[in-house]
Amino acid sequence: MHIYLTLLTIAVFYTVFPSTTSAQIAGPKGDLIVVGKIDTIHSVILGEDRAIWVSVPESGIFPDKKYPVVYLLDGDAHFYSVMGMIQQLSTVNGNSVCPEMILIGIPNTDRMRDLTPTYVTEAMGDTLFNETTGGLVNFTSFIENELMPFVESHYPVSPFKMYIGHSLGGLAVIHTLLTRPYLFNSWVAIDPSLWWDDRLINTMSDSLKHKSKYADESLYLAIANTMPEDMAVDKVVKDTSMNTEHIRSILEFSDVANRKMKSNGMEFRSKYYDAEDHGSLPLIAEIDALKYLFKWYAFGFKDLEKFMDPGSTADTKEFVDLVNHHYKGVSDHFGFQVLPDERMINSLGYEFLAQQKSELSFVCFEMNVKNYPHSSNVFDSMGDYYMTIGEDTKALDCFSKALAIEEVPLTREKYETLKKK
Repeated sequence: MHIYLTLLTIAVFYTVFPSTTSAQIAGPKGDLIVVGKIDTIHSVILGEDRAIWVSVPESGIFPDKKYPVVYLLDGDAHFYSVMGMIQQLSTVNGNSVCPEMILIGIPNTDRMRDLTPTYVTEAMGDTLFNETTGGLVNFTSFIENELMPFVESHYPVSPFKMYIGHSLGGLAVIHTLLTRPYLFNSWVAIDPSLWWDDRLINTMSDSLKHKSKYADESLYLAIANTMPEDMAVDKVVKDTSMNTEHIRSILEFSDVANRKMKSNGMEFRSKYYDAEDHGSLPLIAEIDALKYLFKWYAFGFKDLEKFMDPGSTADTKEFVDLVNHHYKGVSDHFGFQVLPDERMINSLGYEFLAQQKSELSFVCFEMNVKNYPHSSNVFDSMGDYYMTIGEDTKALDCFSKALAIEEVPLTREKYETLKKK
């Protein structure tokens, strides 16, 4: 057999045993940088205890704040990178490419069992030594009936859910999309192993034509370059050798999905990555997937240019209408109400204040006070506004309200200074 097939088979079947070195992420003490925690739940369906790795945004400390949820397969392999991407694209440097999200990483105990839909004794010409294949239906039932209820009862989650999987995880994502499309809103399949069981998934793809199942959902399909060096995409679809079975099965599904999904209201995009192989693809594909699937989310600076221009005479009603219109669209996509982001509106308020656009500044701080009445920060910011325009009594009242919610040294300092004054 071609050596490439052997290497691909090894890559596809990696992480059969659970990782034992990553439990340090749960360490909350000392000089560690903590990026998440580990929960354990007992699964009656699977007959075992299952660990889950959880990362909640720092802003999760605010009451009533709820987040979309990402469920990540092969969680022990991809947790750190996906967590970092979400943080980078949602908050770092003022980014709002995607929303802040809760990440649920699902580590493996028996990967071949949980991520394969049928029992087989060989794959891509190789005999399998694992005798527990075909447990995906039970594993998906575990996610639906045990894991999701646990997450929803312990963390501030919204109804919007995303499912990400690579290789056999990608196979599991596509199989779940075809059999239980109601479980998730967005799906990311990265170089999925669609060759499994004589392309079982491709024989199931007729279900994609059912409009009621897939309306308002989205799928991002990433395809690695797993062809022999002398092969090109336009030729690989006509090839019949085992060397190209992996990529041909994905391209076949992509073609069917592209024709059927676009006619039934489902957002679909597939992308071929010529410079990435099966192992290197997840990192870059996950970034592209988040950017594509949330292209409607970002409240870009282009929308705000007319208000940020120092010479602008744009009125407050126009600004408020723009903000409300954008977040109505975001809410419609998510299927629940999403309030204007506190930090973004707060930053705009200070920017307008620095430009001496007091009316625009006031409506920003007022919007946050209305939307986030349990946040100490919004009252502190409104106090800064009043202090800047010389209304010290109102500023003192705002600082007092902020301190009643949370004792913050800087707020206390401003409060005591004004009180003496």
